[in-house]
Amino acid sequence: MANEKLGRPSKERTALLRGQVTDLLWNGRIETTLAKAKSVRSKAEKILTLAINSYEDIVKVPKQIKDDKGVKVKTTVSNDGPKKLQARRQIMAYLYDKQEQRKPKESVEAFATRTAGINHPLLEKIFNVYAPKYAGRAKEVGQGGGYTRVIKLGQRRGDAAEMAIVELI
Repeated sequence: MANEKLGRPSKERTALLRGQVTDLLWNGRIETTLAKAKSVRSKAEKILTLAINSYEDIVKVPKQIKDDKGVKVKTTVSNDGPKKLQARRQIMAYLYDKQEQRKPKESVEAFATRTAGINHPLLEKIFNVYAPKYAGRAKEVGQGGGYTRVIKLGQRRGDAAEMAIVELI
């Protein structure tokens, strides 16, 4: 049932799943039909597994940067290693790019400082929040997978479609 056609042509089905997986990883929880929920769960688990297996691949590179006075200063910069870079590109190819939104009553300056240097906030969230969390859980419990949960809600009023909530655990 996780690979159902969902009553749509392949392009529409792919776009729908990409959007729902993106929303699930951004918000942590979505409500949809049961068939879509099972398909979304499958795709989200694969993306999270890809991130978990590669999030620690970081390479330290020495670099010269000019400071405020124009003097060259040697610093070390951490770049993605080849494994993490490949995983990042694969995830970027599948997910839609979500941009950070201003919070209510947040000033423009505070928003600019909070989001400075972050080009793809969803990817940063996946690699910096979800991957370490689930990798630690996998070491604790001793098993991988099981990052999402599907909760059945019952039938939707109107067309009696089976509804469900998909959430990250």
